[in-house]
Parts: sequence; C-alpha cells; structure tokens
Amino acid sequence: MKLFRCDHCGNLLYFENTRCERCGRRLGYAPLLNRMLSLEGGPDVWTAPFVDNMQFVFCANAAHGACNWLIIHSPGAGPYCRACRHNELVPDIDQPVDLMRWQSIERAKKRLVYSLLRLHLPLANRVEDPVHGLGFRFPNEDLSSTPVLTGHASGIITIALKEADDAAREYRRTQFKEPYRTLLGHFRHEIGHYYWSVLVNGRPSHAEFRRLFGDENDPSYADGLKDYYERGAPAEWQQRYISAYATAHPWEDFAETFAHYLHLVDTTEMAAAFGVQLKPKVDKSGQLTVDLDYQPYDEPDIAELVENWVPLSSLINNLNRAVGQHDAYPFVLTPEVIDKLGFVLRIIHEAGTSLWTVPGPSGPIPINVPITQ
Repeated sequence: MKLFRCDHCGNLLYFENTRCERCGRRLGYAPLLNRMLSLEGGPDVWTAPFVDNMQFVFCANAAHGACNWLIIHSPGAGPYCRACRHNELVPDIDQPVDLMRWQSIERAKKRLVYSLLRLHLPLANRVEDPVHGLGFRFPNEDLSSTPVLTGHASGIITIALKEADDAAREYRRTQFKEPYRTLLGHFRHEIGHYYWSVLVNGRPSHAEFRRLFGDENDPSYADGLKDYYERGAPAEWQQRYISAYATAHPWEDFAETFAHYLHLVDTTEMAAAFGVQLKPKVDKSGQLTVDLDYQPYDEPDIAELVENWVPLSSLINNLNRAVGQHDAYPFVLTPEVIDKLGFVLRIIHEAGTSLWTVPGPSGPIPINVPITQ
C-alpha cells in the first residue's frame, strides 16, 4: 500500500480517507489512476480539478460508509466500483453492529483489490464471466440455519460476517492454533485458491506447481484436511512450508504462499512509502544511498524482494516487542519456501504482461486496463 497526497493542499492521506483534514475537500480513490483525488461539486457528480476536470461519481456503497472509490461518470456506467462490482451477497445492514462489520470487511477487501489491480491480474466479475469470474459473499451466520464457512468454491469467496468481530475472530484463531487471523489475511488466502484455478489449473505452470507443492490429487483435498485436523502438521514442517496449515494439502500450500506474497509486496511498499528501506546501497564514491523509489509490486526477482523483506520483518517484530506485543511476523523464509514464493511471483507477473479478456454476454470484455503506478 502506498501513501497519498491531497492534490489540493499537499496534506498526507491514507487509503481509507474520505475528507482531507487540512483543506476539508471531499476525497475519492480513482483505481484506474491509482490516485486519491480532491473533488468539487456533488452531491451526485463530482469534478476532479487536478486531473483535467474529469467527472466522477461515488460507488453506491459510499452511501453506507463502506466505500470511497470513484467511477468515471459516463452514460451506462454501473453503480458499483471496480471492487464492489464483485459483491454477490452483503449482509442486512439495518442493525448498526452488522453495518460496522460489513464496513470492516469492505476496507479489507479494498486493500486486496488494490493489490490485484497493481499486479494487473485478471479480474472479471460474475456478470462478465459467469464461469471464471470472481464473486464475494458475506453472509451473517447468526441468521443461518447452517454454519457459515469462510472459503472459496468455483470463483465465489465467502467471508463470514462474524470474522469482522475481533473477539470472535480471536477465539477462532486460538481454536485453530493459528499464528494470526485477520480479515485481510482471509481475503489474501482465498484469492490464492481463486487464482490457482485461473493461472495454474490446466495451464503450462501446472507441472511446476506439482513439482514444488505436490500433486493436488494425492491425497484428495478431503483426506488431506481430515488428516491435518486429526494429526496436525508433520515434524519439521517449517523447512518446507510457510505455515502449519499449508501442510494440509497442495492447494492450501499454494493459497498460503500466494497470500504471503501479497503480504510481502504490500507491506514493503508501505515501508518504502515512509522512506524505510533496510538495504542501503553503496555508490562508487563509497557513500551510502537509499533508493526510496523501490517498487515491490514490479519486482521480478524473488531474491531481491526477500532481501528487502527480511530486515524489514525483523524491524516490525522488534517494534512490536518494544511495545509489549507479539511478533507481527511469526514466519521463517527457508529456501524451499522462497522457491514457492518465486513460482507465485512468476505466474503473477506473466499474467500481468498481456491484456486479459473474458467471454461475456456480448463477446470479449477487457478487464485488465493498466493503471498508473
């Protein structure tokens, strides 16, 4: 995640801001520009004076405090932004507590979609591609007669609304013996399952996937999960896997690794935005220089990304310890894990080098318009 500046007064802005605290301007995030824009006009159509007076409307979910993304004002434009157009089921928000939970889920989802757009990954919704498109559902398990399981199935990612309740999520984290459990982590993990089906299954990368992660048919997914929950992770699992849960099945190993790659690039980008870089370079005169323009989302070399990440993760952990908190990064990057991360990096970058189209009701629809970095 990057930092933003108010284009009217220069004030520092963050991704979720809706109003500049210095100049009072209304703010909106324009995903195709990757910019936070100050706006004039309204209340329906807004003008961005610092980008050629382009006109925008807010996503319909802005009315519920659940979105600050903009849509270019044009005839026929839908009511939902690049992120919210994937929603298939949202909770009833008549209850204030459920509204707050949904708002929390949407904030995490926006950060996920920010990463997917930065990586130029294929991102069709279920209308554009009913077979391979991506959809989100956020059911309220308190109103369900059956348990709601967070997971992915055939392009649909389900996140239980109760996962936005900190106490409930912490209880489940302890119950499942997880090092941490977050809304954003759920999204990153489940999107890994989705992109396995899009970028790996039946594609040239499938053979390398099986070499690194194992054959997804042996054991079966059901048998792998059953064995994991009965016996736990094998001894010395840390040598080959990023997490204990990754040992359950090759699909879970890939999803955990995919999520971890997103974790690395997004956190490293935020650190770089604050001017934090723990791998200074020495120029020809022997002076230490710091490159504040490091772009982890564009980094094609996993070794370079890890070299930047390892000292940064140590800093994060020690800052946490300094204020009496648990380590924020309780993971170990072994050579085997780094090889898997390298595989994820390669298939993501290969997917982002060409314009993706998907079949839709009226033929191919471009879904990966490049955005300004």
